[in-house]
Amino acid sequence: MESRGSEATAVERYLLQAETPGKKGLQAVPSGQVGRTLRWFTTVVLNAAFLGMGVSAAVLGPTLPDLARNVNRNISSLSEIFVGRALGYLCGSVAGGVLFDCMNHFLLLGLSNLLTAASLYLTPFCKTAAVLTAMMSVTGVSFGVLDTGGNVLILDLWGDKGAPHMQALHFSFALGAFLAPLLAKLAWGTTASAQNYTELQFDRSALNQSFDATSDSVFAVPEDMNLLWAYASIGTYVLVVSVFMFAPFFKKSSKQKKSSASAQGARRAKYHRALLCLLFLFFFFYVGAEVTYGSFVFSFATTHVGMEESEAAGLNSIFWGTFAACRGLAIIFATFLQPGTMIVLSNIGSLVATFFLVLFDKNPLCLWISTSVYGASMATTFPSGISWIEQYTTLTGKSAAFILVGAALGLMATPALSGILQGHYPDLPVILYTCLGSAVLTTALFPVMYKVATSPLDQKQEKNINSEGQKILLSSSRLIKEAK
Repeated sequence: MESRGSEATAVERYLLQAETPGKKGLQAVPSGQVGRTLRWFTTVVLNAAFLGMGVSAAVLGPTLPDLARNVNRNISSLSEIFVGRALGYLCGSVAGGVLFDCMNHFLLLGLSNLLTAASLYLTPFCKTAAVLTAMMSVTGVSFGVLDTGGNVLILDLWGDKGAPHMQALHFSFALGAFLAPLLAKLAWGTTASAQNYTELQFDRSALNQSFDATSDSVFAVPEDMNLLWAYASIGTYVLVVSVFMFAPFFKKSSKQKKSSASAQGARRAKYHRALLCLLFLFFFFYVGAEVTYGSFVFSFATTHVGMEESEAAGLNSIFWGTFAACRGLAIIFATFLQPGTMIVLSNIGSLVATFFLVLFDKNPLCLWISTSVYGASMATTFPSGISWIEQYTTLTGKSAAFILVGAALGLMATPALSGILQGHYPDLPVILYTCLGSAVLTTALFPVMYKVATSPLDQKQEKNINSEGQKILLSSSRLIKEAK
């Protein structure tokens, strides 16, 4: 009895040390509880899922002329599909945050991948703009669920050691977005150029070109079979990933899930809600600037700077190329740099790059250099922000959904508003002013966020945390006794 009691006490001390919040918050869940193999397997599958999400999101741009031909619409009048997908992502982020806290994580993410695969299979068959928009909305919902759940699950699996894995997760998405035009053009030979990586860049002659329809059906086989094979191949990949995503669902025990959930509830910043609101605004400005510059740099370079279209396409490519490359390098940097340090470096780089863009807005050499620096600086901000906030307060599904809603609103509002203003003031570099303003705001917001996050807890909050720690210890002790 004494040896069993001393063994339980030692294990309890270990669990308490691992799960009691400290200066950096809760530690990662011990490998003996989750299982080292299962944890790495889940991480690899999540990266594969984000790679598929990146390909699925970016393939729309190079295949848009073919989809417009399918629905007998010109490209310029088909912009509602982007709005539909953005609204779907917004709804999916909210729904995913709520469902992630009340159902099995792997089941939810597996179902979201199945939904993505189904929408990819059906997209080439859509013969009306309304059905195509609805399909894009469904895809957006599945993206929102996966994005919310994937970020939170990585933090659940790795805790304070999750920064490199968070960077890898978002690098997988960037890599998928980079590969999508190459797949559409080189593998299946669709009509769009592989040099353009954004949804808003098309041949000008095709913008107002309409196509003749030969069928009144809602769904029909497309005339261009390459379009069908492009979407079917991506859908098959996503379908295979969903099968692997379901695998941990049968191994994850309810006791482990309950223990993990209890551990999560023990860490909370003094101004938890204020911190989430500040991060909401931070991601609103950051994502809005990223999408705005990536979407309009091609047209800005041709109309405002006077570049040839081939040069402008190369400028667009170097922005997304440095963006993806630095996300890959960030996996290494995150092993020895704190997330806060990476955010500060990214903010400084973005501020310097946009300042020189505005100062020398018609200088081609400055545009090339500053665009490269801007793409590199923007790369690590989003994953570093998710890892940073987890050091100070627990990021639940609902919390992640809230800040991702800020990112989604920035994605919708900032490019639209910037485009309207640029049309009203064609002689001014409104796009560059937008990016500079966003860089200034994000740089100013982060010190405020840090101050709020590091505010000391009052006595009542400390008592609540101690109470949660005792509950975790008692729960772990019961699990030990049941195992014996």
